[in-house]
Amino acid sequence: MRRLFIGLSLASLALVVGIGYFWTSSAYFAFLVLGPIIVLGIFDMTQTKKSIKRNFPVIGNFRYLLEEIRPEIQQYFIETNEDGMPFSREARSLIYQRSKKVRDSVPFGTQRDLYQAGTEWINHSIVPKATLKTEPRILIGGGTCKKPYEASLLNISAMSFGSLSTAAIRALNRGAKMGGFAHNTGEGGISTYHLEPQGDLIWQIGTGYFGCRSSSGGFDLGLFRERAQLEQVKMIEVKLSQGAKPGHGGILPASKLTPEIAAIRGVELGRDVLSPPGHSAFTTPIEFLEWMQTLREGSGGKPVGFKLCVGKRREFFAICKAMVETGLTPDFITVDGAEGGTGAAPLEFTNSIGTPLNDGLIFVHNALTGVNVRGKVRVAASGKISTGFHIAAKLALGADYCNSARGMMFALGCIQALRCNSNTCPTGVATQNAELVAGLNVPDKAQRVKNFHEQTIHSFLEVLAASGLAHPSELKPWHIQRRLDTHTVRHYGECYEYLEPGSLLETQVPVSYRNAWEHATSKSF
Repeated sequence: MRRLFIGLSLASLALVVGIGYFWTSSAYFAFLVLGPIIVLGIFDMTQTKKSIKRNFPVIGNFRYLLEEIRPEIQQYFIETNEDGMPFSREARSLIYQRSKKVRDSVPFGTQRDLYQAGTEWINHSIVPKATLKTEPRILIGGGTCKKPYEASLLNISAMSFGSLSTAAIRALNRGAKMGGFAHNTGEGGISTYHLEPQGDLIWQIGTGYFGCRSSSGGFDLGLFRERAQLEQVKMIEVKLSQGAKPGHGGILPASKLTPEIAAIRGVELGRDVLSPPGHSAFTTPIEFLEWMQTLREGSGGKPVGFKLCVGKRREFFAICKAMVETGLTPDFITVDGAEGGTGAAPLEFTNSIGTPLNDGLIFVHNALTGVNVRGKVRVAASGKISTGFHIAAKLALGADYCNSARGMMFALGCIQALRCNSNTCPTGVATQNAELVAGLNVPDKAQRVKNFHEQTIHSFLEVLAASGLAHPSELKPWHIQRRLDTHTVRHYGECYEYLEPGSLLETQVPVSYRNAWEHATSKSF
């Protein structure tokens, strides 16, 4: 086989050289073509790192070229509307269309198999309501904060500067400003690119405490106060874990640490920047709630909450027991699903660790309901949310509002090239390469982010009205149907167990929750 490949490559080479020679009647053409190929062939045969190129000089390079452009070939020439992961071609196309405000209708009916297990839908009403003209807002921190925030039903989920480019951050925040929704900074801290467009910010604080980090790597309350009291910062979110890589810390090598990023994160140049798996500011559930109260006071009375991908149920129950004992509650909890995205994560963490969004969302809603604090705590859902139906389904499950990351990236122009971790994002969204970033036009992409949000909210309100509902708060589990197999359909209320208010505080705790609840303690995670 190897001889055949080499023979074919030499024959093709001879053909090209021969045609060139007779076409131009010049030996120089043959030399110009043949010379570089000979040099490449010698290099391939003498290098030791790639066996394919060593065994098949010159022609072996096509293997690596095809590997580089495989995602583009897959997307543009092979995929059907339902193909493509993590987002299908149909899902991506819808976001592009809505972000550009072009026709987003589809012809000839659905292309989905509606009898396939896992299919979901919402039942419409014979007497639909009129579509709401304005988006209902969600009040967060109304009972505990001096400065509560009215949030949109859809906001920009956490993505850090560093993971995203300067232009991407500016476009997202400008879009948020134009559309009246919030932009989560991600754990990388607040940059000038977040502040310059003046859009509402949710400042996320992770285990590295970037932006409020002491010289030893711990939490610095003084630095926190300086940033948290900025007018643009509307809420504070403590990141316990994220869906794509829960329980996994991160490292920014010293070689990638620029003076700008070092200043934003509050770290020293010349050293690796560690983002540990867990927090050092607290060690018990009670300390955690007390620390969040410190953040609330230090911010001047702004809403404070936390984000997590649900893991061990006992640990979340421990936080709930601490709420009951101390009377302290977060203002909001963001539930991130295991299907959430990230710039880079180990395969095992992306595929095999963490609870998917629906299961995690139901559990958090039930836990808060079971200890009688659900009315005090807003719940956000995050994980592959990009359509009006997605918002309706998550609100019916138990969420109050939603966040989207990759949907907003598609609005910026992301083509799902799957190069987020290589600094070679061709659209300038997830790279720090200045030449690639220059291709992302901030005013144009900001308008597209605003359009995507506006059109998606409008789509949700149309779905709501078609269901005969006048307000998002009327969405209940029985409104969403799920096909379990060809012949079996159940609504969410039958697919999932819902607890009654205060049921975890009673003598007989529901069986499915009993073991985790009994082993949980507010004194330890």
